Amino acid sequence: MTLDPIQLTRRLIDIESVTYNEGAVGVFLAEFLAGRSFTVERMPVEQPEGKSERFNIYAGIAGQTPDVVLSTHMDTVPPFIPSSEDELYIYGRGACDAKGIIAAQTAAAERLRDAGVKVGLLFVVGEERDSGGAKVANTQPRGSRFLINGEPTDNRLAIASKGALRVLVQAKGKMAHSAYPELGESAIHKLVEALDRVLAIQLPVTEGIGPGTLNIGLLEGGRATNVIADHAEAQILIRLVGPSEEVRRAVLDAVGDLAEVQFTLDLPFMRMRQIDGLPTMVAAFTTDIPALTNWGEPLLLGPGSIHVAHTPHEKLAKRELLDAVDLYVEVARRLVG
Repeated sequence: MTLDPIQLTRRLIDIESVTYNEGAVGVFLAEFLAGRSFTVERMPVEQPEGKSERFNIYAGIAGQTPDVVLSTHMDTVPPFIPSSEDELYIYGRGACDAKGIIAAQTAAAERLRDAGVKVGLLFVVGEERDSGGAKVANTQPRGSRFLINGEPTDNRLAIASKGALRVLVQAKGKMAHSAYPELGESAIHKLVEALDRVLAIQLPVTEGIGPGTLNIGLLEGGRATNVIADHAEAQILIRLVGPSEEVRRAVLDAVGDLAEVQFTLDLPFMRMRQIDGLPTMVAAFTTDIPALTNWGEPLLLGPGSIHVAHTPHEKLAKRELLDAVDLYVEVARRLVG
């Protein structure tokens, strides 16, 4: 029976799989793929939150080394939003990021397998947090020459994806009564000054890609409004358009001795190949690709818009989903042809 990507997308959306809770969707996919005549392997992944078991899935053809592997992630951001649909769209958490992509890649893999292409499927956990599943998968490659990673790119090949530098800035102070600030030392005041300097950094610009960007995403500190703050911290995410060394130095110079700086994540900027005749884009976001270096030359392609991913209005056009199946088949065949 021909696989229906729209129906499969809705079934996947309706299984809640916020990061660290991917066990149920993994079980469903393992059974579903085995029922479609794939040989399915589970790759256990550490569960840091003590919830149920979670694992990556590799599905392929028994005894065969794949030439090309189609891959994306099973986890979603919160909150869970069940599926719905109308004439044009599928709605719900994961519609485009990335359960519709799982459905499109599965349908494409069946067509490629039937056409004699050596193909595999790799679905991982943890992409939305720390690429934990991809890091485990990278220790267990299957010999593929190409990896087509799926993220919402509006069905355009990404010629590049920005890297990510996550920064923790922590300031220390001395508590005192707020009526006598001279007796204390405000960590918040130090942090505010440090962040003002960081915001003034001129981030690098790469021709054809654009500038790096910076977001102060989290702020925390202090005890009460009438207490001089003895601690404060901020978490920053910088999107990289080149090596991180220059940006690291700029952050350290800007903060100076006002606070301590830790770089907690550094994912590199990536360039990828173009294919004649296919539209392209630059992904301003980061993917699992830097953590899957042992799975072959990477490409990035998938249906849906990143602008609605991670929002309450996440959706995927049905026409775009079906077109993605054809695109994955075309790209894979041209790569291995």
